[in-house]
Amino acid sequence: MVNKVTLIGNLGADPEVRTTQGGTVIGNLRLATTTRRKDRDGNWTDHTDWHRVTCFGNMAENVSKYQKKGNRLYVDGRISYSKYTDRDGNERWSTDIIANEIKFLDRRDANLGGGGASDNNGGGQAAYNPGPTSGGSDDDIPF
Repeated sequence: MVNKVTLIGNLGADPEVRTTQGGTVIGNLRLATTTRRKDRDGNWTDHTDWHRVTCFGNMAENVSKYQKKGNRLYVDGRISYSKYTDRDGNERWSTDIIANEIKFLDRRDANLGGGGASDNNGGGQAAYNPGPTSGGSDDDIPF
């Protein structure tokens, strides 16, 4: 079975980060992706989809520290569906992307890096990505 999502989009708001009572850092992102389509008249139009992305640990801390509304991100993860009851007692569904890796794509952020790999608890460990201008390689990851 495969549950894999890859997105490239822009942050629609600054990342929100919180820490649970148990000390887990959780980051919540709003990511917009845009697709160009032709309408009935043959005119090109843009269609934007909004995605809720959740990340954990160092990955969440790095995204919060180095990213802001409008920045472009690469997100690799999985889809998670949750059922909950709202304040009015209605059952609702939520669709989230749980990030395994996040890369910063804006040129001005290339040397800041960011990303990670999933651990057994669904969290992430941030990795340093030296970017194309620094001359580093993936072997230079400092952890």
